[in-house]
Amino acid sequence: MRYIITFIILFLNWIIWSGQFDAWHLTLGIISCALVTYLSHDLLFKRERFQKKDITETIRFIKYVPWLLYQIILANVHVAKIALNPRMPIQPSLITFRTKLKKGISLLTFGNSITLTPGTITAEIRGGEYYIVHALDRAVADDLLTGEMENRVAHIFEED
Repeated sequence: MRYIITFIILFLNWIIWSGQFDAWHLTLGIISCALVTYLSHDLLFKRERFQKKDITETIRFIKYVPWLLYQIILANVHVAKIALNPRMPIQPSLITFRTKLKKGISLLTFGNSITLTPGTITAEIRGGEYYIVHALDRAVADDLLTGEMENRVAHIFEED
């Protein structure tokens, strides 16, 4: 079952991103997605059978995405204001903080969410306990240290 779902997810993304609907491109998509599915089917779904927990996590993640997109927009505006300011008031810094997240998928989701947000880059995750993040200025670092993003990721994967 997880092979089929993984293939469907990959192939739908292929169709959306390629924008090509002729036989040649669709055949390439099927072959490519089948190969990737075979090689990486266990990355999305660890268990053979779906459990209620899988559905809950998926729904929570889908609810998280609009919030993350909103944060990305806010961060883009903030970075644009800094870049367009003649004085370029940046105060780059590396911040280190401890995380309460334990699961690998939680650590990955949080680190990628940080990097997707303009003005921040996850430089390192040390031992699954500490994040080292480069922040463009102090306001960006302070927003990250409030823990809202971490709490939302923890909620997705039931680590609250």
